[in-house]
This record gives sequence, C-alpha cells and structure tokens, in this order.
Amino acid sequence: MKIVGIDVIPLRAELSTPRGPSILTYKRRETLFIKVTTDSGLVGWGETYRLAGVEGTLRDVLTPLLIGRDPMRMRDLHAQMRSATFDNGFPIGGIDLALHDLVGKSLGVPIHQLYGGALRTTVKAYASLPGYFDDKPPEEHWLDEALALVARGFKAMKFRVGRFDPRRELPVLTRVRESVGPEVALMADANAAQSPDQALRLAAGLRELDFEWLEEPLPQSGYLGYPELKDKMPLPLAGGEGLLNRSQAQTAVQRGCFDIIQPDVSICGGIGETLFISELARLSTVRCIPHCWAGALTLAATLHVNALLPDISRMPGNAQPLLEFDVTENPFRDNVVVGDPFVVVDGLVRVPDSPGLGIEIDESALRHYGAQLG
Repeated sequence: MKIVGIDVIPLRAELSTPRGPSILTYKRRETLFIKVTTDSGLVGWGETYRLAGVEGTLRDVLTPLLIGRDPMRMRDLHAQMRSATFDNGFPIGGIDLALHDLVGKSLGVPIHQLYGGALRTTVKAYASLPGYFDDKPPEEHWLDEALALVARGFKAMKFRVGRFDPRRELPVLTRVRESVGPEVALMADANAAQSPDQALRLAAGLRELDFEWLEEPLPQSGYLGYPELKDKMPLPLAGGEGLLNRSQAQTAVQRGCFDIIQPDVSICGGIGETLFISELARLSTVRCIPHCWAGALTLAATLHVNALLPDISRMPGNAQPLLEFDVTENPFRDNVVVGDPFVVVDGLVRVPDSPGLGIEIDESALRHYGAQLG
C-alpha cells in the first residue's frame, strides 16, 4: 500500500453566538482536516489546529515526504516527520491521526487494538463549557448552563474562569456547587489570564468548593512560573495542552510544572506520542487527562487514547481517565460525520470499535465549511 495523495482541508464556520474564555471571544471556529489517500483505495483522516505555518508545513514539507510511502511503516514515517519539522507536533499530529486511521482500517481493527486493546469500552466525559458572553455576565448564565448539563447526563464539567476578579466569580461558582451537589465533579480553566497571586486567590476559593483542578492560569509559553505556583497550590494544577512533543513534556514533568498533564493528540505529535507522554508522566505520579477542543477526528482519537490509559491507581472505584467534551457550538464534530458516534449517555461516551478511528466523514458536509475537494 502506498500513499498517493494528501489533501489539507481548512474548515471554517461562523458561530451563531460568540462565546469565549477569559482572554478572548470566539466569533468563528476553524480546524484543519487531512485526507490521506492510498493506491489501495483506503483513505485515512486526520485533524489538527489551524495555526500559523501548519498548512504550509503539511503541504510543502510533509506531503512530498510521504507521497509514495507505505503508511504501514508508521513508526519510521513519524521519525522522519519529526526530523523534517523540528519536532513540530501540530502538523505531525494531524498526519499521525490519518496514518493510524489507515493502519487500523488496513488491519480491520480499531486504533486502540494496535496498542494491545482497550481497557474500557466507555469513557467518562466532562463538559467543557463555552465560557463568557460579551453582553451577559456570568451571574446570568453559569448556573443555568450547569443545571442543563446535569440534565443531559453529565457528571463532571469545567468552567472557563478568570475574566473577572475571583471575588466576583467565586460566589457564582458557589451557587453552582450548591445546586449541582457534591456528586458532580467541577473543574476550572483560566486560559492563561492570571498572575500567580490571582491564581492562588482563585484556587483557595475553588478548594473550598471541592473543585478537581485549576487549569493553566498562567501564560503557556515555556510554562514559566508553573513549578513555583504548583508548590503553593491548594488544589491540583493542570496544564500542558501547548506541549509540542515528548521532549517538551519531559522537561515540564522534570521541572514539576503540573499535577495533571494535558497533552493534545493533534498538538503533541499524535496518538503514540500522547501515550508516551502519559507513561512518562506516570513515572513521576503526574496524572494524564488529554486536552481536546476540536472536531470529530481529534475527539475520536482522544477516545482511543482514553481507552488505553490506566486508572490513576489500583484502588477499587478510583478515578478513571476523563474525556474533555466541548459543549461549545461545534459543527466540525456534530455536522460532518455519518451517524452520531459521540452520544453522551449517563455521563459516558462509547469508545469506537470500528476499524481505524471508527468514524466516517461525510465529505459532502465538509463543503458547507469551505472544503474544496476533488
């Protein structure tokens, strides 16, 4: 089997209601789908984030490298992609998903079977909330949204925090906790908006409300200041979605940046790299909960990863891996796949069991979002 074509497919959709985290408001969503075609007729699909330089690297560097190559030699190809891109996980991650999809389809097995088989058939999902409105304060929507998510079956949810002073936001979160009760897990993501002092003030209040973690309160560049902040935190500090490769992850773990590391399959270099990082972190008793805020392909890949991650410990009933399930308006998950593979039932999402990623892309639907396909 040989690769004969690679299509890099930018997708864009305007949001009906602009929402966003602490530092910005999203008016649209964008992503990159990648279609890898082989001479056997099999097609593999991947996805990555549409950041500066990623499309050019995919088209001008990785496509010439991969055309004519055997996708079954995935390990060799991954090493060559790392060398050709200075280990840039964004373009590598997108191709890696497509190669995994192809290998699984060729062998007739789901991706998790390539790594020895799933440890679970369903994964607990936590709702990752959209964040703020520009024209509506959190006092008017956080509680209602939380109750609606509980009604949908979610048993865990993450709030975007940090746009306003903790003295304003913590009372709203207090009402949320009182309303959803102690059985619903709550998390917070400040999206790099805070200073260390602000983060510690917020964390102290979140600890009183029994929040699971505070995520990336400081800027992500180099994760500077994270070890010092972690040493003072009254609850776990999560982060690492911006890690581009295993080397950066190793450095972050060795520096003691996080209690919970959050690699993203489409950012850190792919499925195998995410699993490598999780095992690396586990040696230092750092828990791995992958980041996922993208379309259907990244979500499917993250489900396979979560199916393979071990429980946090051997204690019966202890916490299992969690799936970040974006509840922002998401046409690249909800409108471009055949069927409905990501149904949340009683807080759980089923791991795909069909070959490859286990989902089917509706190519005609992609055209609604700017895809130009042959």
